[in-house]
Amino acid sequence: MMWLIGLQNVFAHQLPRMPREYITRLLFDPKHKTLALIKDKIPIGGICFRPFPTQGFTEIVFCAVSANEQVKGYGTHLMNHLKEYHIKQNILHFLTFADEFAIGYFKKQGFSKDMKLPRNVHQGFIKDYDGATLMHCQLNPRIVYTEFTSVVRKAKEIIKYTVEEQQYQAEKIHPGLTCFREGVRSIPVESIPGIRETGWKPAARATRVSKLTEECSDPDTLTKYLKIVLNSIKNHSASWPFQKPVDKDEVPDYYDHIKYPMDLKTMAERLKSGYYAARRLFIADMTRIFTNCRIYNSPDTEYYACANQLEKYFQTKMKELGLWHK
Repeated sequence: MMWLIGLQNVFAHQLPRMPREYITRLLFDPKHKTLALIKDKIPIGGICFRPFPTQGFTEIVFCAVSANEQVKGYGTHLMNHLKEYHIKQNILHFLTFADEFAIGYFKKQGFSKDMKLPRNVHQGFIKDYDGATLMHCQLNPRIVYTEFTSVVRKAKEIIKYTVEEQQYQAEKIHPGLTCFREGVRSIPVESIPGIRETGWKPAARATRVSKLTEECSDPDTLTKYLKIVLNSIKNHSASWPFQKPVDKDEVPDYYDHIKYPMDLKTMAERLKSGYYAARRLFIADMTRIFTNCRIYNSPDTEYYACANQLEKYFQTKMKELGLWHK
């Protein structure tokens, strides 16, 4: 009773156009119910409503929060609990007459001037108010309204993270192409590092099933074939000098002579990252391994011999899978 008396004062202060006697009569009418928001044992806001179970709707009569407690989300908090209560009562429609100052609030709570409830359902049950707009809200029983705010907040965080991630990808600097130094004259657009991250997709083109003598339109198929070749090369007895980058501490002047180094470990990392969207890029990197070896080492060394032997094996494997071209 004390809480209802406290809410009587809240409604009277926040709804000055409503006669105090009218507020008192409805607030204490057994046909009406009131949802109260209590802070430090004092009512600071509430919603007075009248259910019409046989008609399937509830009329919201008064809705207010104390002036010094506004803009804190209490109005939304109250409305979400009211919606949750009505879903449990299987009443899925709200009606209210909103004055010009309350229309904005009710719109934020899902109310609309577009009436989806037939007029004959509520006509004669609720009283019309001069200068007020009838608004309607339909509840969704699948929504947990008391958790709705936190769900929306979480969704905003996910969207923000996704946007920031996309911005990071857009600002990411990819390594330049060095394959042209190996004699490659042209490459497909999709093989440019970072191009796929922009959302660009190649035009559909036919894929030869018998062998991959042309660039494969299916990146996964090409990657599968290149992985077979690379694993065979890594397991060859002559591949031991090329398994990983040359250690600068062991060979101090190597990078003075070799400006564009390459090794099988680096190629494996590039293959995994999707760098080899075209077989020509793969061939260029593998060829660079053998070329660098012959540039730095003299023909009478074991390294030189390994390069020649492994290069022949590489070409043989590529031809077996239909990946080789002149």
